Amino acid sequence: MRRQLVMAIGLAALLAAGGCATRISSDVSTFGSWPADRQPDTYAFERLPSQQDQPDQQRMEDAARGAIESAGFKPASDEQTADVVVLLGTRLMANHFSPFDDPIWWNGGLYRPRFGHTGFGGFGRGFSVGPDDTLRRYVREVSVLIRDRKSGRVVYETRASSDGVLPLTPALMTAMFQAAMTPFPGTDEKVRSVTTPLPP
Repeated sequence: MRRQLVMAIGLAALLAAGGCATRISSDVSTFGSWPADRQPDTYAFERLPSQQDQPDQQRMEDAARGAIESAGFKPASDEQTADVVVLLGTRLMANHFSPFDDPIWWNGGLYRPRFGHTGFGGFGRGFSVGPDDTLRRYVREVSVLIRDRKSGRVVYETRASSDGVLPLTPALMTAMFQAAMTPFPGTDEKVRSVTTPLPP
């Protein structure tokens, strides 16, 4: 009974932490040499061969579209007429932990990894309780690569990462892409914290 009670308390706390947030803080780093006198023009998304005709790819582009356009870019009619092409990426890593590592949650007990698993693609299935009573805590990352279409040269790269009990949901992805594009056109390889609202 005590074991079930501790688990219920742990789950309630995790759900409260993940479900009540309206903003998310992401660690953002940017690279590149966007010309100071160049204004954002038209863009098109570029897809690698492995990204063609993938539902997750379309959802990723939908999540990033607002962030790209809020930086001043406008969608081109097709890739061949775009001023720049944009390549997107996501990564999701899950650490498994147990609420019974330390019921008082001291010494990182609740978040201490039991074992690790890495996955790619941007979308997970949420956290769950397995046979060994473990839960998951996720490390999430999104990246944006902007390439000059004519020269093929990469002119801007930015990435944002965050962690929490939820996987990379569409809402989190949208907020993290917004964080990644917030410094544009500035660059700073040093990691900075950027807070953005979660869409409803």
